[in-house]
Amino acid sequence: MPSTGRHYVLFYDYVDDIEARRGPHRDAHLAHLGRWRDEGRVVLGGAIGQPLHGGLIVFRVEDPDEVETFVANDPYMQNGLIESHRTEPWNVVVA
Repeated sequence: MPSTGRHYVLFYDYVDDIEARRGPHRDAHLAHLGRWRDEGRVVLGGAIGQPLHGGLIVFRVEDPDEVETFVANDPYMQNGLIESHRTEPWNVVVA
């Protein structure tokens, strides 16, 4: 069941050599995203840049602390592939 919460955008800044290092962790990262999507808490997400330098994930959750829980359990974070991250509330005007 989709969340009735508000939208938040998570921005990831990846390590410089993300494309070379993400391979062993990519399936687990995508499965983590998929679980949150299936629960209605992740709306969409993907990598940013060419060359790849970051990620953007849109959440719909009740509390921004839920996004921090996602980050803490993300295999990319757990394996040192994310240099920094930030979460911003997003006021959707057009969907």
